Amino acid sequence: MNDFLDQLETCVPALRRYARALTRNADLADDLVQDCLERAISRRGLFRPTGPVRAWLFTILLNLHRNALRASHRRGETVDIDMVPELSTPAAQPGHIALAEMARAIDTLPLEQKEALLLVALEGLAYKEAADILDIPLGTLMSRLGRARTALRALTGAPAEPHLRTVK
Repeated sequence: MNDFLDQLETCVPALRRYARALTRNADLADDLVQDCLERAISRRGLFRPTGPVRAWLFTILLNLHRNALRASHRRGETVDIDMVPELSTPAAQPGHIALAEMARAIDTLPLEQKEALLLVALEGLAYKEAADILDIPLGTLMSRLGRARTALRALTGAPAEPHLRTVK
């Protein structure tokens, strides 16, 4: 049991990062991570150590997030009054503007592409591990990543990747 809890504890920072990137709200992300850990502990008997506990936790977190999205779509969106911007705000720094633009662009991606991109780009997971977490074939993951990257380049005005030319 202690070894299991130690493994859970080492995964918390990565779970928080991924949850914050998915939800774009620190409070919702913390709630999501707490629900994930609570579910993992209460159902630790279901964990079959065929792989790392990290992948299992990411799968739980992702499923909880998807369930919450479905529920919020049924309820409608709520707006936190504290999150409503002031009428006048100071100018942001150029780097901050670029990051905010990228974050907005990522938010516009379809959920499947966003989940795949965040697991690989933000969490640095191997393609195989990300595909296992999302429960999709490796080729499907690669396709989603390609479409996400293409969409981000178009949305942010970044130059397209250079194509390889063959020498004749």
